[in-house]
Amino acid sequence: MRIHRRLLSAAVLCPLVVLLGSSEPDPAASTTPSEDGGAGARVRAEATEAQALTPEPAPVANEAEAQAQGPDSGTSDAVSAAAVLGGVSPDGGLAALAAEPGMVPPLPVPSREKAPPIAKVKPLSKTADLMARATLEGEKLVVKEKGGKKTRLTIDPVLQASLTQILRNYETPYGAAVVLEPSTGRVLALAEHSAAQPELRGLPVRAVFPAASVFKVVTGSALLEAGVTPDSEECFHGGKRRLSEKLLQDSERDGSCYSLALAMGKSANVIFAKLTSKHLSVDGLRRMAARFRFNREIDFPVPTDISLAAIPEEPFGFANTGAGFGDVYLSPLHGALMAAVAANEGRWVDPVLFEQDGPVPVLPPEGDVVLSPEVAKDLTTLLEATVTQGTARSVFRERNFRVDSAVGKTGSLADREPFRDYSWFVGFAPKDHPRVAVAALIVNDPKWRIRAPWLGREAIRLGLQRVPVLVPVEATAPASAAGKH
Repeated sequence: MRIHRRLLSAAVLCPLVVLLGSSEPDPAASTTPSEDGGAGARVRAEATEAQALTPEPAPVANEAEAQAQGPDSGTSDAVSAAAVLGGVSPDGGLAALAAEPGMVPPLPVPSREKAPPIAKVKPLSKTADLMARATLEGEKLVVKEKGGKKTRLTIDPVLQASLTQILRNYETPYGAAVVLEPSTGRVLALAEHSAAQPELRGLPVRAVFPAASVFKVVTGSALLEAGVTPDSEECFHGGKRRLSEKLLQDSERDGSCYSLALAMGKSANVIFAKLTSKHLSVDGLRRMAARFRFNREIDFPVPTDISLAAIPEEPFGFANTGAGFGDVYLSPLHGALMAAVAANEGRWVDPVLFEQDGPVPVLPPEGDVVLSPEVAKDLTTLLEATVTQGTARSVFRERNFRVDSAVGKTGSLADREPFRDYSWFVGFAPKDHPRVAVAALIVNDPKWRIRAPWLGREAIRLGLQRVPVLVPVEATAPASAAGKH
């Protein structure tokens, strides 16, 4: 039997100012991005993912700023569970579905186009904001509870400070980065900053951000279970900026073909919409989303929003949702946990923020099964294409900041009025022996300095520097038993 033992380093924390809570940023600390692609580089998206999907002709968005259709007044028709489900379902109706965790959104789902929930986001209460209350004692962050009891956090102060400083230096309108240890769920960083709303706290646990193409992780998992392999090819034409119902049908004009892995890497919307329409059922995609904890509570000491997912029964809307353009919302913490499912060979491990008393278990908790190990391995293959061939390739190959053996998924989408550019990266590294899983989220104005793939790369790179390498050792008999037979 092989077990994993941590090699504990004797690193000593250098003096640092822990960037937590409501402390104000140091204006002198801000840096200006260089033009040569260094640590402060202005990062441009290698490829546009988020295209507004609509059957009606409309003005196209700039390729570098893929935008959703313009908002309208009022709220979506799909703001209730009944409307989301399209009425009574053949499998027993609303009541039967609601009895299964995650199959029905437990709250009204906002319309991404008409009522973006970020417009109404409010800060965490002071009581709930454990990160704001944490203080550095020695090498650990601690929170003092009523009665004087102190609880140590799993947060790595150096990593937390580094990522928070990045967000402040680049004056991100809204930004968050989460780093966790996938096998144990120990959360190592919950960094955040909002230049647009400096008083806003709690971004890592707020599900007010469209999941965009990160939802392709759910769709891709469902496709793999349906028998589509990473090498399976689908041919297409058009759909670069707009998707119509005609593009979902096979045609003689389909002159380009991608494998499922390449489609994930390049975030090919039309292919995911076609495959969703061809191979998946509404019930099947809902069940996969529920397994990935959409429409379900996540147990965490900091109150965490439920990531809502409305999956409609109307065929074209269903295909669009499978491609990442439905009314689906995600918190950064949830995004990192989604990446950790693939890292953990298909297991869900709950996030942990409090250090436990006593020795840390040698073996990680088992966790709930989301995917079989075989499907999780194929999902990792799909995610690897994002970094090796797809939308994050250039970021992960940047000189002096290269990160090898990482996998992940990017996502991007935009509101039009007012303009908000949402960008995502979720992933983990190393691919074969994962030590960190991350999520990065940035909401930008029309002019921006960094986007989420760059921040996600830094979260992985800096996280790997802080997490000890796991070295497998053979379990042997005690030395006192040597020579005995």
